[in-house]
Amino acid sequence: MSNRNLLVELGTEELPPKALRKLATAFMDGFANELKKADLQYKSIEWYATPRRLALKVLELAEYQQDKEVEIKGPSVQVAFKDNQPTQVGLAWAKAQGIDISAADRVQTPKGEWLVYRTIKKGTSTVALIPDFVKTALSALPIPKLMHWGDQRAMFVRPVHTLTMLFGEELIPGSILGLESARTIRGHRFMGEQEFTINSADEYPEILEKKGMVIADYERRKKMIKDSIINQAAALNGEADLDESLIEEVTSLVEYPVLMTAKFEEKFLKVPSEALVHTMKGDQKYFPVYRDGKLLPNFIFISNIISKNPEMVISGNERVVRPRLADAEFFFNTDKKKTLESRFESLKTILFQKQLGSLADKSVVVAEVAAQIAEIIGADVNNTRRAGMLSKCDLMTNMVMEFTDTQGIMGMHYARIDGEPEDIALAMNEQYMPRFAGDGIPTNKVSCALSIAEKITTLAGIFGINQIPKGDKDPFGLRRASIGIIRIAIENKLNLDIKPLVEYAAQLFGEKLTNPNTVKDVIEYILGRFKAYYQESGISTDVVQSVLATNVTNLYDFDKRIHAVEQFRKLNEAESLAASNKRVANIIAKTNNDVSFNESLLKEDAEKCLYSEISKISSEVTSLYENNDYTGALSKLSLLKESIDQFFDQVMVNCEDEDVKNNRIALLKILRGMFTHIADISLLQK
Repeated sequence: MSNRNLLVELGTEELPPKALRKLATAFMDGFANELKKADLQYKSIEWYATPRRLALKVLELAEYQQDKEVEIKGPSVQVAFKDNQPTQVGLAWAKAQGIDISAADRVQTPKGEWLVYRTIKKGTSTVALIPDFVKTALSALPIPKLMHWGDQRAMFVRPVHTLTMLFGEELIPGSILGLESARTIRGHRFMGEQEFTINSADEYPEILEKKGMVIADYERRKKMIKDSIINQAAALNGEADLDESLIEEVTSLVEYPVLMTAKFEEKFLKVPSEALVHTMKGDQKYFPVYRDGKLLPNFIFISNIISKNPEMVISGNERVVRPRLADAEFFFNTDKKKTLESRFESLKTILFQKQLGSLADKSVVVAEVAAQIAEIIGADVNNTRRAGMLSKCDLMTNMVMEFTDTQGIMGMHYARIDGEPEDIALAMNEQYMPRFAGDGIPTNKVSCALSIAEKITTLAGIFGINQIPKGDKDPFGLRRASIGIIRIAIENKLNLDIKPLVEYAAQLFGEKLTNPNTVKDVIEYILGRFKAYYQESGISTDVVQSVLATNVTNLYDFDKRIHAVEQFRKLNEAESLAASNKRVANIIAKTNNDVSFNESLLKEDAEKCLYSEISKISSEVTSLYENNDYTGALSKLSLLKESIDQFFDQVMVNCEDEDVKNNRIALLKILRGMFTHIADISLLQK
């Protein structure tokens, strides 16, 4: 059986750039899954994607499925024959298999003797299978909204104009999305041959670049773009802003990348660079250039064409960006005429949430919660309270209204212009941190207090009116806020109990809240995010669950317990102690007696030994608890393994003497309490 290369290419109108990689890899994965299900052997599979095509190339794909031995089970011999003569049931089964009933084999099973037909099933040709594989893979693409075009009934993410399916040099016939498979490939929209014929799958993608001026290899195109930007920035004696998401988007926008460099007037550098960068990157897909951390009056962009007159292309882009930069300059100069504080009154006209009131109302709550946090963590209380009051004022500036992504950043700049203390200015920006997964966190104490307060206030308010996130719907970003609180507290080692803070926020909202379980719901929700937080660290869910069982609400303390339990489970004694704790928990759960311990009621040597061992380490363990040394405490408790094992081997807890039984239960409660002070290790899995 020989192998050939397979090419599948779908030529389309411009595909959505932010979804291009996802579409291409999903197409590859779906197609590979079909090959696997069909048991078709191949060496490897490659994906290609440009704004106007999705393509796959399967290397060394088998021409046929492998022949398979199949065994078709028939009726039992008892049913297939009567008085040694075939019955209608037996004859019908044999006819369905295309054999005489005498050709069937017999097999003995625990349920008796049965007829079977063993044969070789010939493998289907690859050519016959591919069209359906392509249809299945395309139908499974993650496309939120389909469209149809012209008089076609077929639907896809964008109109489709060409379909090519080649197996080696053989054209695979088939109709997909209203198109018949053909050898026609479309090149670049403006360069090279607009259409050309491809004779073999082996020619792809080289022929596309040679004739059509299209670089189909997405990763190669991306590397070309990235390398050229780095080199050009170096030529400017600077460094480019290599925003990964922007590079991805630009890669998805061009079929043949051509780098160009332009500039803007230096006077615009008086505007905070974040506003300039926002419009260059967000609106125009330009790459800003920095030198020693300062923005240069240059930008790099990627064209999709080799221009005969590049100066015209460059000047055109300079003309396009200038009005946007001029707008930023105007907004900045206008905004400077008013202080942030003077804008607070206008926050009363902007609704945060109709039941909770305006942004001004929310700012008052945030300011008070932040001040309480500041007092706990040692931040300047007055500066923190003022930061809370000013925290949303930049939303009323022209700059932020026009360039929404600059909120917080512009607040920082305007606070500095107003002469506010630097920790207040930093807090204007850092209140929103972390903005996304992997983002930095605030480190300035005023910023930490404000950021946590902002997030806790939002959680308390939204949970307080029963707007709890459901499924993927989280309009107020409560999941992100919860993870943010956890990260800030743990990574800054803040000794902060969130329960009184949530209670205080709920109290400040007052009668606006209608959920009587607000505090409980918020605490459970925040603590519930710990599973996701620790997932990246490889800490299993059962470890998190064991600490959650303690109901501790000090996040940094929670983290210490997690790492202590993680260390504990590596000990040789861990598995046995976890099992013993589970047994103890079950025994205690079955009694409602408020039993007390009496040393004189100890009868057996094993229970006396256990009590003696507990007594030896009790004061030391208590001291370790008081110093929050949970790792040391669990290590010390692991010394009890042998005496606990002996107790369960030699002592019957539920004995006939009621006083002795209750005393043994009381001893187990003491033991249980020593462990559960840190975590419920009975929840640990093997």
